[in-house]
Amino acid sequence: MFQIFAVKQIPQLSWSSPTPLNLRPRLITFLYLNLGLTFFGLGESLLITSGAGVSPWTVLAQGVAGKTSWTIGFATMIVSFCVLLLWLPLRQKPGIGTVLNALIIAFVIDFSLPLLPYPQSLPWQLTQAAFGVLAVGIASGIYLTANLGAGPRDGLMTGLQRVSGLPIAYIRIAIEVCVVSTGWYLGGVVGFGTLIFAFGVGPAVAIGILLVRKFL
Repeated sequence: MFQIFAVKQIPQLSWSSPTPLNLRPRLITFLYLNLGLTFFGLGESLLITSGAGVSPWTVLAQGVAGKTSWTIGFATMIVSFCVLLLWLPLRQKPGIGTVLNALIIAFVIDFSLPLLPYPQSLPWQLTQAAFGVLAVGIASGIYLTANLGAGPRDGLMTGLQRVSGLPIAYIRIAIEVCVVSTGWYLGGVVGFGTLIFAFGVGPAVAIGILLVRKFL
């Protein structure tokens, strides 16, 4: 249990890219990257369709979409590219995974929303929301260890961790709380699922890293 809060770095595995700036990665590395990003987008969609509240970043995307005529997926992509601006003072370097993160997750969200169940009872809503958070955590473990460049949000997380030296779980919780506050102010929907994500995604990412390190 306490191992979750002890994770401070992304492991380098046999299929990991030797450098995030690798423009010609091995096929296995590229496949793991895309698998992780697809699964991440699906986890976000599970949260949206649960009806229990969405992730803090999707609350922000909903707020932005509510002020425009954009879909949630497209708003998510725009938010992702804006977050990249916060990388500059942290001296984070983007890779092909960084760009694909913004594109693939947005596409999967818009594509999968009509296909997923929309539970009506609160217990099933919370269950689906919990599975969505876990899916995001495991997906993060997969695509981050591909080492082809962290996504905009996770790059912000790892950059702040490197600068502060604090555990990943604590850094992620702080980021999510700040983001959901902004999204709620803009009109995004906040619910129990949002709280589950805000306080559960940090440990879920750590679990994903531990699982990937052990089994892959």
